[in-house]
Amino acid sequence: MWTENKMAAMPVGKLIWQMSIPPLISMFLQYSYNLIDSAFVARLSENALTAVSLSFPITTLMNAASIWIGVGVNVLIAGYLGQKKQDEANTAVTHGLLLAFGIGALLNLLSLLIMKPYFRAFTRNEEIYQLSIAYMSVCSFMQVPNMVHIAIQKMIQGTGNMIAPMWFQIAGVVVNFVFDPILIFGIGIFPAMGIRGAAVATVAGYLVSMILAFVLLLRKKQKVRIQIQGFHLQKQMIGRIFAFGLPSFIMNALSSFMVTFVNLFLVTYSDTAIAFFGAYFKVQQLIVMTVNGLIQGCLPVMRFNYGAGNRERLHSAFRYGTALVTGMMILGTLAVILFPAQILGLFTASEAMRSFGISAMRIMAASYLFCGLSSMISTYFQATEKVCFSMVIQLCRQFLFLVPALWCLDKLFQLNGIWLAFPAAETVTFLVAFAMMAWHHHKKPQQYVLKEKGKKQNYHR
Repeated sequence: MWTENKMAAMPVGKLIWQMSIPPLISMFLQYSYNLIDSAFVARLSENALTAVSLSFPITTLMNAASIWIGVGVNVLIAGYLGQKKQDEANTAVTHGLLLAFGIGALLNLLSLLIMKPYFRAFTRNEEIYQLSIAYMSVCSFMQVPNMVHIAIQKMIQGTGNMIAPMWFQIAGVVVNFVFDPILIFGIGIFPAMGIRGAAVATVAGYLVSMILAFVLLLRKKQKVRIQIQGFHLQKQMIGRIFAFGLPSFIMNALSSFMVTFVNLFLVTYSDTAIAFFGAYFKVQQLIVMTVNGLIQGCLPVMRFNYGAGNRERLHSAFRYGTALVTGMMILGTLAVILFPAQILGLFTASEAMRSFGISAMRIMAASYLFCGLSSMISTYFQATEKVCFSMVIQLCRQFLFLVPALWCLDKLFQLNGIWLAFPAAETVTFLVAFAMMAWHHHKKPQQYVLKEKGKKQNYHR
């Protein structure tokens, strides 16, 4: 067996597989919540599907905040353990939990305050508006359990234990999947709650995951634990948690703003277009964020070896992860291109939705590979403390290039232009990310040569 920490000693290929498969499964399960809700809710009516689609940017933003704190703590813990600083790693756990509870409660309140004016801005259909309020007024309460269980998941993953967090994710999804149809349609002793039942099932799933996550964290076998004795808030550590998790937050938060922005274009066409994009985007997120789970499995490996000063293993992890991301994104692209009608069938799509939805899905699927490669480069910069580079890539992906592309292509090609904007923006973003990576690797050897020259001059003096 390994006498050293496996992050430093295990063969990189085997380590990447071991570290990446559990978070990959966890992200698949995490993003299946909204897809399951939408699939069941679509059986009520297209208006109900539209209501869930309009709610998606709010729930995505809430989820982005959860990932922000979780990834920030994950990177911090992995770095401290790489430097053999156990006390600092335990202190990071306590800070992460406090931030998760505090920010979760704040976002819960904020979502309740903004939802009415938000939904009014996107629909004049009174039924869709009322359905949206019914769904989001319950779903807002998912945030504290969601934030806490993701924070604990990332803490445990930061120690190299990728298997255990997967189980409380699975438990939450099972609860959601079982109770969705029971509470929506009314089965047995449970009354039919309609769209509100989908929200109750979602909150219940997150609550179960949070309880199980706490039980797991409190076990004595964990490599990190909650630090209570002598604990005091450290502004610097809080700042580092925010800084390290910021690129992941931006990536996920921009998805929320992007969907909101796209809906502003789609509302001029039809409610059906909004319902379609909401349904499609849940499928896209399931694919993209599942691959992002793989990427997040690479993050602690790269971060640990960067902290330990082992650049050979750092770069090997990046190359191996990039190969896996490429393969998975190609498979995701083929699935959407070959089976768009079957995917839309999950959402009980009308003929009107199918008439433009099948071609739209095939167009947007062309963006997946470039999205995955850009995200892998962004994560490399995140692991090596080049946070600004990482943020620039994410901003380019979903804002700086996408917004102008949406505006221009909508003018040129109407509804089809909106779909074309996605592969266009992702392609240009990848080219920028690749150029940044090439510049970074060109600059490093030069810095090393200058450093060696300086050492020789000091020696001769």
